[in-house]
Amino acid sequence: MVDSQYYLPNDIGISALDCREAFRLLSPKEQMYAHYLSRASWYGGLIVLIQTSPESANIYVLLQKMFCGQAPQQLEAVATAAGLSAEEYQAFLVYAAGLYANMGNYKSFGDTKFIPNLPKEKFKALVWETLAFKQSPGDMETLWGYCCELLYSLEDKQKQLGLGEKGISAYFSGNCCLEDAEFAQKFLDSKNLSAYNTRLFKTEIDGKRCYEVRLASAEKGDDVCCGKYEFEDSVFSVKRGDYAFLMEKACQNLEKAKDYAANENQKRMLEEYIRSFTCGSVEAHKEGSRYWIKDKGPIVESYIGFIESYRDPFGSRGEFEGFVAVVNKAMSARFAQLVSSAEVLLPELPWPPAFEKDRFLKPDFTSLDVLTFAGSGIPAGINIPNYDDIRQTEGFKNVSLGNVLAVAYATQKDKLTFLEENDKDLYIKWKGPSFEVQVGLHELLGHGSGKLFVQDDKGKYNFDQTAVRNPETGELILSWYKGSETWDSKFSTIASSYEECRAECVGLYLCLNKQVLSIFGHEGEDAEEVVYVNWLNMVRAGLLGLEFYTPESKSWRQAHMQARFVILRVLLEAGEGLVGLRECTGADGQPDVVVTLDRSKIYTVGKSAIQRFLCKLQVHKSTADVEGGRALYEGHSAVTADGTHNFLHLRETVLLRKEARKMFVQANTYIKGDSVELVEYEGSAAGLIQSFVERFPDDAEEVEAQLLSTALPLFNFWDLSS
Repeated sequence: MVDSQYYLPNDIGISALDCREAFRLLSPKEQMYAHYLSRASWYGGLIVLIQTSPESANIYVLLQKMFCGQAPQQLEAVATAAGLSAEEYQAFLVYAAGLYANMGNYKSFGDTKFIPNLPKEKFKALVWETLAFKQSPGDMETLWGYCCELLYSLEDKQKQLGLGEKGISAYFSGNCCLEDAEFAQKFLDSKNLSAYNTRLFKTEIDGKRCYEVRLASAEKGDDVCCGKYEFEDSVFSVKRGDYAFLMEKACQNLEKAKDYAANENQKRMLEEYIRSFTCGSVEAHKEGSRYWIKDKGPIVESYIGFIESYRDPFGSRGEFEGFVAVVNKAMSARFAQLVSSAEVLLPELPWPPAFEKDRFLKPDFTSLDVLTFAGSGIPAGINIPNYDDIRQTEGFKNVSLGNVLAVAYATQKDKLTFLEENDKDLYIKWKGPSFEVQVGLHELLGHGSGKLFVQDDKGKYNFDQTAVRNPETGELILSWYKGSETWDSKFSTIASSYEECRAECVGLYLCLNKQVLSIFGHEGEDAEEVVYVNWLNMVRAGLLGLEFYTPESKSWRQAHMQARFVILRVLLEAGEGLVGLRECTGADGQPDVVVTLDRSKIYTVGKSAIQRFLCKLQVHKSTADVEGGRALYEGHSAVTADGTHNFLHLRETVLLRKEARKMFVQANTYIKGDSVELVEYEGSAAGLIQSFVERFPDDAEEVEAQLLSTALPLFNFWDLSS
């Protein structure tokens, strides 16, 4: 028997993202702009297949060929003839939908591998019976041969994403380990190159380590940053042209979108994105991001590029994503009010004024209905760009994805775990409103707050090193960021989760503020229910986070869930009965846990605990104190059997009662004459599959061929190197 965490259940939640009304309200020009940005995003999003695992692109192409030949409904009769039961065919559809939704065969939330929940021989029998196989048996057999073993393999190293012996990562060749990642970062820093749009491949020639740094770009020729470099005892070769075909397709559609841009900022933004994707320049993308920040309150909002570094085991390389969305004006008005109050709320945070940015750069904060979100998964909210130098001095934007929130967090009472019965109704009623408040605070005043102390290349400080003192010790600060050092490059493997934890703590801390609650329309008793459910949800999420911990490697697979577990630990350690975890036996006779939160102590014991911890997080971050930050964060991240709570045992109970994360079905857009047509699909595995089958109507075969030509060398390199 295979552990159920490596399957997607047949009854997994699948919902369609509703954007019809939002799209209908756009002008014809805005619809064209949204269409071409969506096309750029969908082409670029395929890069994630190559970034995720050596086999993901091969599996994708295999499935595309099967479903392009026969739609899911037609394939059902073929499956029956091939000997599959109805449950096995549904498992096949769910697996395919999961691969499309995650853009690979590892979960975007948790980084665990998932395999088909049907016997391998049944999957093969289905492939052999398809129209695609009958038309091209040689090609289909070759595709199956490339991916059939890894499709089902659950060897320890292949169970999760990771680096070296801890897991799989297609950002690195299979023979790379953490020391190689650290060494490569030193090289990149020495050349003032960002790792965001790179991958790293290692070989050995005549006993000498040789590294190839591949930059994502449409162009393949050398430029000023390319070439061979001797570095310490190794050789580094920097080359362009990674994902060249997909980068070119993204550029072509961004170029077309320019014709429908609403203003000069949008045009300049797109020009810089095109330059970045053409020549592989992160600096050009940063320049595009500057124009994006200046584009205040657009009707159609978007962002595209190598953005989030959660899935790079080292924490420096960005996964490709692109989104296109339409502003929800009513909800955005609340967020605008929160932005206006930010300068009053920031001083409430528990660190000295010197640790806050010199001035708050008021960002856009909008609620959006997603039309397109291409990548490995869809978040509830975003704070971007991720470039620290821009965020610190020029600003950022926040977005809350309204139509995602509307369906992602709907909960049925009978599926609600780990809460007392009298908390369940409250939780269901107030989870949406409380999460809206938490997302707003997390993105705007969490990720948007705090200063990094920097000494630039010319020796200039952005703080008074003779006056600024560490509030924890009372002494002058002893460390800061120097030259090209960034938050990601310094804190590397813990950077993403640490920052998510800091932002979550800000949300918990400031949701206690009556002014904040009033902005979101919550007063009196209702406001207190929002606070209680927000804190209760965080504590419960900390327990649920144990699903995303791997005891064998003592590693976390999901940044946000690690952050929430850390917060649970902090609140448990606060004592005084604030939070409880009571083990018991459920109505089904299986082990269970009940989370309790004493609402009378949130404003006293709870607030004080978060206040102290949040200050420590900020001080370590501001001062580039990696050693202190790691000790604090990794100490609270430890999952052990010791102490008051046996977290390893609790993890078994969490796994026993876990619920699969929902998947989303997204619409497609097509040019029909002079207008844009929106095509939506049903919220089911078949609907999700069909949306991908119809996503590349003009060049599907070329896209698939190019994916294979990019992925197969990696497949072979990884296989030989591991």
